[in-house]
Amino acid sequence: MLTRPKLTDRQQQILDLIQRAIASTGSPPTRAEIATELGFKSANAAEEHLQALARKGAIELVSGTSRGIRLKSDTLQAINASRSKTLAQSVADFESQLALPLVGRVAAGSPILAQEHIDKTYYVEDSLFQRKPDYLLKVRGMSMRDAGIMDGDLLAVQSTHEAKNGQIVVARLGDEVTVKRFMRHNNLIELHPENPDYQTIVVEPGEAFEIEGLAVGLIRNTMLM
Repeated sequence: MLTRPKLTDRQQQILDLIQRAIASTGSPPTRAEIATELGFKSANAAEEHLQALARKGAIELVSGTSRGIRLKSDTLQAINASRSKTLAQSVADFESQLALPLVGRVAAGSPILAQEHIDKTYYVEDSLFQRKPDYLLKVRGMSMRDAGIMDGDLLAVQSTHEAKNGQIVVARLGDEVTVKRFMRHNNLIELHPENPDYQTIVVEPGEAFEIEGLAVGLIRNTMLM
């Protein structure tokens, strides 16, 4: 098996440029594009380097066309392998994303994930959360300000009907949904705000109350713009 002559640094730069152009656009660059990219004074300088690459067996030149540059078969195989690897990585990246519906305003008495409440769907990395969320809830108001949950934030919520003392929950009180810190004392349930301007909500036995989910993460709305 014959070994190709070693390329100079400049020749390798041009070969890399040709490979990138073909990989990204499907076409090789023109002499003028090579000259512009690498700072040559004229396209003739690019042509001289291309002729040298052709003599060394790295490329083939086709006369009569400005993009008449062909890569050797082994170089094409390397590019195809690189494309396959990139595609596989893209698929893996997509599979690592979560599709989370964003719940806007919740209508009285209807399920929180009812279709009419879904504003849009966001795709976010699952690595953002230690516990997998099921949906995003748009926060309204500043009652949880001191917990870092601000008006307009997107709260990542894991659907559940159970919670431990001290956890931040999404709770339904009658026909309203609220975000508060959950505490249970004997027969009483308290929903504590994280802002002294708001009062603790006390849920008496027999009152309409249900936990809709646990807060498992927070996304600033600006992060998804």
